[in-house]
Amino acid sequence: MAVAVAQPAKTKSAEVIGAPGGAAVAIAHVSRVFDSPSGPVVAIDDISLEVNQGEFLVIVGPSGCGKTTLLRMIADLDTPTSGRIAFSVQGSREMRNAMVFQGRSVFPWLTVEQNVGYGLKLAGASRHVRRETTTYLLTLVGLSRFSRSYPHQLSEGMRQRVAIARALAVDPQLLLMDEPFGALDEQTRFILQEELLKIWERTRKTVVLVTHSIDEALTLADRVVVMTAQPGKVKAAISVPFSRPRSQETVRSDPQFSRLFSEIWDLLREEVQKARLVGGELLR
Repeated sequence: MAVAVAQPAKTKSAEVIGAPGGAAVAIAHVSRVFDSPSGPVVAIDDISLEVNQGEFLVIVGPSGCGKTTLLRMIADLDTPTSGRIAFSVQGSREMRNAMVFQGRSVFPWLTVEQNVGYGLKLAGASRHVRRETTTYLLTLVGLSRFSRSYPHQLSEGMRQRVAIARALAVDPQLLLMDEPFGALDEQTRFILQEELLKIWERTRKTVVLVTHSIDEALTLADRVVVMTAQPGKVKAAISVPFSRPRSQETVRSDPQFSRLFSEIWDLLREEVQKARLVGGELLR
């Protein structure tokens, strides 16, 4: 089971650079090729992209376009076949990231409080620090009353709140989210989108989120990156003009919402049709 904990970016694929300001993440000509029984599969092809510090970037694309592969390479959970991913950080040479996965990623044998403090415990934080941090974050995500509960006693949406709090506990400069609300019903998705907007307003973390939902992308993002069908490339990057702080109501009532929705869907429609025609092994 994968765990969202801080990952120092100190590998050949991810170089820490100390320049203040600028891009939090700089992706330069990155490709990823996987071996398969039928031969090499190109998941990502020559992607160049910058994510600014404090930006909320959302990536959309058809199934199999390599969205998750790209996210895992940014998280240093996978290595590019070619190209380079670099990070700029302020006040520290160490780049910390945390990842929130889709579905059940919390430990069922730990309480909510223990799940949230898990990364801190691995990092050697004192019991006092763990308690203070988990108390603050459980308040932030609205789960203070459930600190001693176990995951099976919570709804799916509440478990995702735990996963988000656990990722935030290690104070990452970069928060990576792989369809964190994909397994939830629509009403719960809306509630957690609102929660995530509030959390981002408070923390101003740099966030990269992958989703299939255009509506979700426009609700959350400063910028939406549209990817092509496999092999995944950047087809377009669209700035989202809605002011912050924002809510779903203000976003959806804005006259620009329907125009932007149609613009992104027009870009995606051809890629979705291409993806349906691709045979063999598809990569998320």
